[in-house]
Amino acid sequence: MITLREIKIEDYDGMIALWQNTEGLGLSPADSRESIQRYLEQNAGCSYIAIDTIRDVIAGTLLAGHDGRRGYLYHMAVDPDYRGQGIARQLTERSMNALAANGIDRAHLFVLNNNEHGQQFWTASHWQKADHFSVFSKDTHG
Repeated sequence: MITLREIKIEDYDGMIALWQNTEGLGLSPADSRESIQRYLEQNAGCSYIAIDTIRDVIAGTLLAGHDGRRGYLYHMAVDPDYRGQGIARQLTERSMNALAANGIDRAHLFVLNNNEHGQQFWTASHWQKADHFSVFSKDTHG
């Protein structure tokens, strides 16, 4: 049986293991325990985890949060053994509803260019690929 609930920092070790084994998901120093804890605290009620309560394993995760204007989804990951069961859709719905409850009317997500599975999933889920802007990044300490 799959149960969805809000992510807690105690889930970190299992989440990072899933993320490390998810093809097409990029990790960075921003995925440290401390950074994830801060993210969860600042975006309480927006990030969800799917747990197989029979096997007591993480089946999927989705980090979500907002900056007061727009929502952002990160690290959608579903264990290959659980794909095709609607877990990603359920996680997305739960997080999008939480964002809407916080007054957020639009969300963005980042998918690596070489993540074909992710590109296909989000397109099939009626998300629109933005071709009208580019993302630029820079470290704050450099």
